[in-house]
Amino acid sequence: MKMNSRFKFRSLYVILVDILLTVIAVLGAFALRLDTLFRLYLPIAYWMIVICLLVKPVTYFLFGLYRRLWAYASMSELKIISLSVTVASVVVTAIILVLDVSNLLNVPRLILPIDWLLSLVLIGGFRFSLRLIAEARNASTKPLPGNARRVLVIGAGSAGALVVREMQRNPQLGLHPVGYLDDDSAKQRHQIHGIPVVGELADLARTLNRRRVDEVIIAIPSASGKVVRNVADICRLKGVPFRTMPGLYELIGGKVSVNRLREVDITDLLRREPTQIQNELIGAVLTGKRVLVTGAGGSIGLEVCRQIARWGPQMLILLGHGENSIFEAMLELREDFPSLPLQPVISDVRDLPRLESILKSYRPQMVFHTAAHKHVPLMETNVEDAISNNVIGTRNICQAACVADTERLVLISTDKAVRPANVMGATKRIAEMIVLETAHRTGRAFSVVRFGNVLGSRGSVVPLFKRQIAHGGPITITHPDMKRYFMTIPEAVHLVLQASAMGQGGEVFLLNMGQPVRILDLAEDLIRLSGLEPGKDIEIVFTGVRQGEKLSEDLWEEGFEVLKTSHPDIFRVQAEESNIPPDLSGIVEELNHLSRQSETSAILSLLDEVIPDGSVRVIPPPELNSLI
Repeated sequence: MKMNSRFKFRSLYVILVDILLTVIAVLGAFALRLDTLFRLYLPIAYWMIVICLLVKPVTYFLFGLYRRLWAYASMSELKIISLSVTVASVVVTAIILVLDVSNLLNVPRLILPIDWLLSLVLIGGFRFSLRLIAEARNASTKPLPGNARRVLVIGAGSAGALVVREMQRNPQLGLHPVGYLDDDSAKQRHQIHGIPVVGELADLARTLNRRRVDEVIIAIPSASGKVVRNVADICRLKGVPFRTMPGLYELIGGKVSVNRLREVDITDLLRREPTQIQNELIGAVLTGKRVLVTGAGGSIGLEVCRQIARWGPQMLILLGHGENSIFEAMLELREDFPSLPLQPVISDVRDLPRLESILKSYRPQMVFHTAAHKHVPLMETNVEDAISNNVIGTRNICQAACVADTERLVLISTDKAVRPANVMGATKRIAEMIVLETAHRTGRAFSVVRFGNVLGSRGSVVPLFKRQIAHGGPITITHPDMKRYFMTIPEAVHLVLQASAMGQGGEVFLLNMGQPVRILDLAEDLIRLSGLEPGKDIEIVFTGVRQGEKLSEDLWEEGFEVLKTSHPDIFRVQAEESNIPPDLSGIVEELNHLSRQSETSAILSLLDEVIPDGSVRVIPPPELNSLI
């Protein structure tokens, strides 16, 4: 109540000042135009003042000029001021011209543009003076803490400038910017928000030697992993702490601020150059549409929901069998997208009648099927559940989507589905076949997006390594030459949405995963990012390749042509449907029957018979030496 009264008082104060400035603008316009004849035109000036006072404050109110805190004015407020003053002047001009035609008021024509210009300067200048006064007051009442950390900012672009500005506005953060490093030659020896650009990125080591720097902040969301790695390595050698902004894909739908700063993670070291997204294409399939995501509480499913939300769907349906994960996903999405209609659904993809009821009820036009069992070693000892969830669950989703007349469906698949040597990969390959067969049989835009490992997902290698490091080691790796494709979850989902919009039906899309990464290199990077040394502080132990594991993965079968698409990081495998057996429906039913009967050996044999180059017919060992 007290705050509301204060706000009303401030608004009244601004209105009174606007009235005074409006009078000054009119009198100033007459004085500038008429000079010595000014006094003769005073009666006309008074009438114009009356008209302006009736029109301008009302117009300013309608444009919201009395509902803003001008201490935080920015360029957007400047645009609103310009628009409101111009509209008010146009209305005043129209009234005066009508009165002039009626011979009721004869105002010299040049008075009107002069009045507009003076009003713009006075009204805008008054409001921005409030911001200057507020900043001066903050600077005087909030002195820089004596223990403030001296910060060197990497990147003098918009993100770096915003971060520096926030440090200056909030001295309580205890961060004091002392300079920028940026490779843009046009910015060298210039100042941004009073802070100098002191060199290029190559000058980092020399700058740290010459200047007292307590912390380095990487403020380049589009920086590649190579840039982040170079900065991290130099800071580590110099003993200077360093933090970074999240990558560009992580910032999608979010804001750049000091609050988003975090420790450099392994995902930053593996960043790639961001690619352009075809907004019109994605907007056409997501904006204003009803979208359902299975496995919405999982790492990939939740990121799919985050990125879909920013496209303004008509409704986003979150389907998952874990109530806690769906609840947490709902909390996050409601906080970030309060106006987005969300519908949580607790269900299992293995329950066909329930799925059909859900999809008939909500009629989603787009389905992203991310729900799956993905942990390779666990599926080796839980074959029946791998079949029921990955295979039967996918069949159920496709069937329910057809009944509900869903236009598009995307299956999230894996590189382990190519020449599968484990149960998880084999079941995902059968799931791919189901989606492709449904697309060709029904003519619907159902497609598959296949990619490699994603960093940081639940149960993946990075969280496991972090846990082992936290416990003092050792880190367990199956083989020193083990390699995998890696991509960050936001980047993978970014490309999944792009591929989903490109699908016409029956395609297998591949994401450009870059070069495969040695698991050993990944582990060593994580150890160093923890401030430790591999082999010295944290031991690395090799446990041996497990059943169902390959030293490296492939994204497509040999002999199949990989075609380019309109997006440089998305490819398509040609004629993948030729590997679909004609009796796929019967095979799926047989797998379902065998899983219900716990006929593990028969399941493995059938998988190898159905899948080209499959090699899963090996009884897994009873013990798992490692979980990665």
